Amino acid sequence: MKILVIGESCRDIFNYGECNRLCPEAPVPIFNLIETTENGGMALNVKNNILALNAMTELITNPNWQDISKTRFIDIRTNHMFMRLDCNDNAYKRYNIDNIKYDDYDAIVISDYNKGFLTEEDIANIGLRHPCVFLDTKKCLGSWCESITYIKINEHEYENNKEFINETLEEKIITTLGPKGSIHQGKVYSVPKVEIKDVAGAGDSFIAGLVVKYIETSDIISAIEFANVCATQVVQKKGVSIV
Repeated sequence: MKILVIGESCRDIFNYGECNRLCPEAPVPIFNLIETTENGGMALNVKNNILALNAMTELITNPNWQDISKTRFIDIRTNHMFMRLDCNDNAYKRYNIDNIKYDDYDAIVISDYNKGFLTEEDIANIGLRHPCVFLDTKKCLGSWCESITYIKINEHEYENNKEFINETLEEKIITTLGPKGSIHQGKVYSVPKVEIKDVAGAGDSFIAGLVVKYIETSDIISAIEFANVCATQVVQKKGVSIV
């Protein structure tokens, strides 16, 4: 089994601290830093989750990912996020998909954050050139993604895309529902109730589990159920975690 992940990456930085008083110059909390954690985010997190599931994988991403960051400031006791600071969010450049060796991979995961790394045309062409392509996108859906095998979006994204979803796309869409699990072709796949500490990166773990199990079984139902397990596991940890 060998999976290609393609999409934008960045550094995910989590600053944990305490806020015990307000700033005297302005009505904002004073953040006292206690600890910092960091990991590769976005497409890089998908790759790391696939590796954690013992599958071979390669990543095509923006070479300047270390210069792009998402920094969170979080209360260490409650896990409440005070602020997220994004740096160099406009520094992504388009990738030339003609460089992809499609025959080398059993499946392709497109982790598209709609930052300009891949266009709608690029994604459509990847779907036409490989028989097993999974898409997680922040773009508005449309006929351009009908060539994709399966499309993973969350509940909010599904609601925002309703007017663009035709019958063909509906058959391909797997929608994550947070603590309610996920839904595909009208059937809900539920998850057990757990204490949720952080949902950051849960979608990455879900699609990693989805593609790995699908390649193993060729059964999308088994893949969805396994992906639910993966996502449920990581939301019980702080920060962006891997399965």
